[in-house]
Amino acid sequence: MQKENLQIGGMTCAACASRVEKVVLKLEGVSEASVNFATEKLVVQYNPELLQIDKIKQTIENAGYHALEIKAKAAVDTDQIQKQKEIRTLWTKFTVSVIFCIPLLYLAMGAMIWWLGFPIPEMLKPMQYPLNYAIAQILLTAPILIAGNRFYSVGFKAILNRSPNMDSLIAMGTTAAVLYSLYSTFKIAGGEFGYVEDLYFETAGVIITLILLGKSLEAVSKGKTSEAIKKLMGLAPKKAIIIRDGKEVEVQIDAVEVDDLILVRPGEKIPVDGIVEEGLTSIDESMLTGESIPVEKKQGDKVYAASINKNGSVRFRATKVGSDTALAQIIKLVEEAQGGKAPIAQMADIVSGYFVPAVFLIALVAAAAWLISGESVVFSLTIFISVLVIACPCALGLATPTAIMVGTGKGAEYGILIKGGAVLETTHKINTIVFDKTGTITEGKPEVTDILTVGGITKQRLLQIAASAEKNSEHPLGEAIVRGAAKENLECIRLDSFEAIPGYGIQVFAEGRGILLGNKKLMADRGIRLEALEKDSARLASEGKTPMYIAIDEEAAGIIAVADVVKKSSARAIKKLHEMGIEVAMITGDNKKTAEAIARQVGIDRVLAEVLPHDKSNEVKKLQSEGRIVAMVGDGINDAPALAQADIGIAIGSGTDVAMESADIVLMKSDLMDVPAAIQLSKSTIRNIKQNLFWAFGYNVLGIPVAAGLLHAFGGPELNPMFAAAAMSLSSVSVLTNALRLKRFKPEKI
Repeated sequence: MQKENLQIGGMTCAACASRVEKVVLKLEGVSEASVNFATEKLVVQYNPELLQIDKIKQTIENAGYHALEIKAKAAVDTDQIQKQKEIRTLWTKFTVSVIFCIPLLYLAMGAMIWWLGFPIPEMLKPMQYPLNYAIAQILLTAPILIAGNRFYSVGFKAILNRSPNMDSLIAMGTTAAVLYSLYSTFKIAGGEFGYVEDLYFETAGVIITLILLGKSLEAVSKGKTSEAIKKLMGLAPKKAIIIRDGKEVEVQIDAVEVDDLILVRPGEKIPVDGIVEEGLTSIDESMLTGESIPVEKKQGDKVYAASINKNGSVRFRATKVGSDTALAQIIKLVEEAQGGKAPIAQMADIVSGYFVPAVFLIALVAAAAWLISGESVVFSLTIFISVLVIACPCALGLATPTAIMVGTGKGAEYGILIKGGAVLETTHKINTIVFDKTGTITEGKPEVTDILTVGGITKQRLLQIAASAEKNSEHPLGEAIVRGAAKENLECIRLDSFEAIPGYGIQVFAEGRGILLGNKKLMADRGIRLEALEKDSARLASEGKTPMYIAIDEEAAGIIAVADVVKKSSARAIKKLHEMGIEVAMITGDNKKTAEAIARQVGIDRVLAEVLPHDKSNEVKKLQSEGRIVAMVGDGINDAPALAQADIGIAIGSGTDVAMESADIVLMKSDLMDVPAAIQLSKSTIRNIKQNLFWAFGYNVLGIPVAAGLLHAFGGPELNPMFAAAAMSLSSVSVLTNALRLKRFKPEKI
């Protein structure tokens, strides 16, 4: 299956988005199609053996919309230019409408403003010169209708395609007003001057003007929701200096290739991802991690695109360019998240699909009912127009995606990358969080703290043997032993063989001797007696240190204790989660005593110790079987299955690519305070979505009956179509404005 993103043009409401989804899903080979009305993007998954992208685009064109493929490098720039152009066009059309609408409304109020003392030219007075009065209104209305021509071209085309949308409602309502007014003008021309009371040109003119105003404000607000993406894109430098044949050559960023040697001077941005080959500097990586303190970089260290070189020239070798850089991946994550739909949006989508046809039916039934009840044609027409104009599928369509766009964008600003609306919705339900210990609660860089020996071997010799055995190991505890030997300037001895025993330790042969290094389980499994070391082992474990047993030729030789420092933010983060009513567990392969010592330091509720890597996901599953909504926080390859199993997987940004790929949320800073921050952001966003949906549904549930004449039936007033148009425009703008309040979100600190 292949996934493509398409930019969809010509959509005006949620009904349009629903229509595009339906026509694409009908194509053979399409397994998934999701349109986000707020971002105007379609994500389609299809089988390229059965279907070509051109066929999908043609189907969308046939449905009355435009489809363009999104080019990764230029996507945001092009999108921004297009959005700015759309905003300028809408404001221009609105300005033209206002220029003609004000005198039209002034003239249409005719007799009333004349009685109030406002002047009206003698030859345009309705009672004296009714035909002049009607023709003047036609001349003033025509430019407004031309400015709003898109409502008619799109609206009537949608009706012909049997997929009416918001434009169809506006087109039908205003056309009915204009046609009836033209009929009245014809009657006036025939001498029936009483029809001067039945001119509705100003109704059509004011409706178009108000809706153009609403659309202009809506376009501006929608542009603000994607500011996070624009900021991220703006971080990337446009040029780079590469070293070719010993010469410095400035090239466009697109021309940089993997393995190019790149020079970056102080104050310049790193153009692509790479590894330092020469130089010493500090680099501001706050754009990636949110961490303001510059990071020291030396030979062999990684550097990332768009980070800022502070105080030293460096040469580095490019390892990732273009769409492969960390920044590009972050942008892709945020874009996909903003384009995704939350389950809460499904109800609004279903309603939007049936909304416009239902409104047409209500308008016709209401108009017919009032006509049958004895009201005039003019009154029934007013009811018909009001119902069509007040209905607003836009508010329903914008309620969820705009909040998700702002929420995920705000998360990106804080270094919290949330992979989609569904993730955002589930996160606020979390009631249990499982933290991996090493590298998550702790720094992940343990150090040797104690060396205990038995059988006459010296501490230095034991450390040398252990470091030699662990030299090829990637386990953090093994690396700590290797670092400990390096500090003592101990040379490693040559190994004859090496075997890793996952979850237990390692077995090696060196200098003709068999060496075992690992946990208590390994020693018990091999029948090695540990009586002489058990007391010290228990003491070390109670201090939060991890005792690593060493046996030589099947005899216990000693213990090397390694301790991993707890992160400064761990205790604060767990305290905050407790305040939020969330249970916190810790999972680790370490022995129970060591794990419990760490748990006591940071306030963990439940300890899952001595868990083998492949069993971590089973432990998560057990918690889920208790009816808990579980989040897993980890950073290593062995955390990936558990991250995938959890309802929400949260990866620490300093972790492995595999962990980040498996996770639903990525924390770019290795700060555990971002875990409660992510949950707070989720709660704020879902609360905002519910507010939006309440107002969107409530507006339509209350507005349509009023427009249909419910108040008038009980002796109250009828709703003027012009007020209906103003209310409709305000409903969309109010939903967008409420979503933009999320931009003020700040995580609560302890």
